Amino acid sequence: MQRSRKGVFMDWIKKAVAVFLLVGLAFCMEQGKEQIQERDMQQEIADKVLRFHVRANSDSKEDQALKLRVRDAVGVLMKEKLKDAASLEDCKRITGQELGEIVDKAEDVIRESGYTYAVEASVSAVDFPDKTYGAYTFPAGRYDALEVVIGNGAGHNWWCVLYPNMCFAGSTYEVVEEQAKEKLQRTLTNEEYQSLMEKKNYTIKCKYLTFLNKYMEKM
Repeated sequence: MQRSRKGVFMDWIKKAVAVFLLVGLAFCMEQGKEQIQERDMQQEIADKVLRFHVRANSDSKEDQALKLRVRDAVGVLMKEKLKDAASLEDCKRITGQELGEIVDKAEDVIRESGYTYAVEASVSAVDFPDKTYGAYTFPAGRYDALEVVIGNGAGHNWWCVLYPNMCFAGSTYEVVEEQAKEKLQRTLTNEEYQSLMEKKNYTIKCKYLTFLNKYMEKM
């Protein structure tokens, strides 16, 4: 019995949909592999740096300005303390030993500015968003960091890299000093260093085949 045109057409549609889904799945799996590689790269970079994180008391204009003054004071203090640090381990050890002085320095700035906020300082694991310093974009992820919390710590945060030092007083981080570039390049592998200068999407998902995202997240 000869099949109707409608039946032939429906068979063609089914095959086309199947091919589309297979191609889409293959594409998403490849993107998933890239995402895993980027996540691994972030972890490798995180194992070689110490970051600096300052949390403002609130988002008020005054508290945000105070955050920057504390940032600069602590940054200058730590630049001097860490000038002879030859490794990440040295940096973490010295930073841990200086937490009391870091708190004292931050509190001095706060008192001089007319506030009474308490300050907490610690070396701990902190979640960071993507952050750009000059030509370098550090991927989002978890990094060990010197964290300074002002008062309630409920305001917008500020970040930089303490080792190798990329924290400069008053800087907008549009330009990275040559010495910092050289030390960063020595600290990381060539692949890791180059990855910081590439524009990447660290949250790749299947944009159009959204029902495949749950599968991809399990990879």
